[in-house]
Amino acid sequence: MSAGKFRSVGKDKCRLHMVTWNVATAEPPEDVTSLLQLDVQPPTDLYVIGLQEVNSTPVRFISDLVVDDSWSHMFMDTLAPRGFIKVTSVRMQGLLLLVFAKQIHLPFIRNIQTTYTRTGIFGYWGNKGGVSMRFSFYGHTLCFLNCHLSAHMNYALERVDEFEHILETQDFDISDTPHVLDHEVVFCFGDLNFRIADHGLHFLRSSINSGRVNLLWGKDQLTMMKQKEAFLQEFEEGPLNFKPTYKFDRNSNTYDTSGKKRKPAWTDRILWRIKPQTPPSEDDDKAVISTDDGQDEFPILVTQDKYDSDMNYGISDHKPVIATFSVELRKCFDTLVVHVSPVGVWSADQDALLNYTVQEDFMSSTWDWIGLYKVGFKSACDYETFVWVREKELPETNELIQISVEKDDIPLLGGQYVLGYYSTNMQSIIGLSSNFQILESKRAVMEGLVPENMNGLNK
Repeated sequence: MSAGKFRSVGKDKCRLHMVTWNVATAEPPEDVTSLLQLDVQPPTDLYVIGLQEVNSTPVRFISDLVVDDSWSHMFMDTLAPRGFIKVTSVRMQGLLLLVFAKQIHLPFIRNIQTTYTRTGIFGYWGNKGGVSMRFSFYGHTLCFLNCHLSAHMNYALERVDEFEHILETQDFDISDTPHVLDHEVVFCFGDLNFRIADHGLHFLRSSINSGRVNLLWGKDQLTMMKQKEAFLQEFEEGPLNFKPTYKFDRNSNTYDTSGKKRKPAWTDRILWRIKPQTPPSEDDDKAVISTDDGQDEFPILVTQDKYDSDMNYGISDHKPVIATFSVELRKCFDTLVVHVSPVGVWSADQDALLNYTVQEDFMSSTWDWIGLYKVGFKSACDYETFVWVREKELPETNELIQISVEKDDIPLLGGQYVLGYYSTNMQSIIGLSSNFQILESKRAVMEGLVPENMNGLNK
């Protein structure tokens, strides 16, 4: 990325909160406050949640294709009231990847694509493998890969082969980042299933109980494999200063007491990779490389602030792992592609008007639409109503276009709302209005409508 692309001079920091958890087919807990660290300072900007072994029986999986699964609902219900919107999600059987963003960032998350790779049971059923999501964030390319690799102590080499296979075969329909490792920053995480080799069960447990987990690092299979495999050496990981996260008796903090007595292991991991800098060739235009806007050598920096397990949850035989990162970047742009705004006063007593203007050329479509969202909405599809953009011809840049919204589609009770322009090609909301008030309609006042008995339904 050349320095000349950057429009803003200073750097901005955003906070990324990541979770990986093998939930072992369990239903969500009632409270995920600890898991998401909702009140932490500085506040979080992006949540990335990777789950493995979400309940994926055939009947359950088919039902989840029609409506969001219980885990997605739980996270949306928790995060939406705090201003986080689900950017998108991808699921392959038991693997689920969710990304949430603070509303202010939503229009700057673009070109979202997802894909998946099956590796389990000859690649057919998809009980093992990886699901990934990529997008640009203020012009910087990020990719998140949630994996569940082969189990058992003796399959370390198979795990490495699966990981490399997933990285090599997953592709995206994006010209400058067709593969996972083409992205500026890649996060790979999940139940990677690497074990602790050689040490006996007694030594493992005594080291853990005495707080000397550092004695086990040298025999961690992933650590050992990084010494042999060049592609693994490009990935970073924070120190394993927390207890191994597998295998526990459910609803306890006691390691496996069953007849199998599985050895504890750090199966659940979060790694990241910053794309290596490519030295300029002799043919490069030196005028582009040398600029006077203060651009430094690294357009994006990633610092891990936390890497830990959360022992508060016992619904699974794995404990969730949390990592938080500070991502420092120079924004490539900070203006909306589309400016959208309400016109005048809105209420259900009369048709309403909205204006939109395309401020930057992009691949628009007559399938684009503008949604009316209640403040605190959960996802791009969680609209009260929507209108198609102009159907006959696509708008010119800076052309002001006005669209009518029928009064019957406007909420009777009013409240705080926002308009969002959704791009079908970018798979994201690329324009958001400021929050605005829809007034309570005269009909609502006359009929005494309140949320509890609206439409004649008493709750």
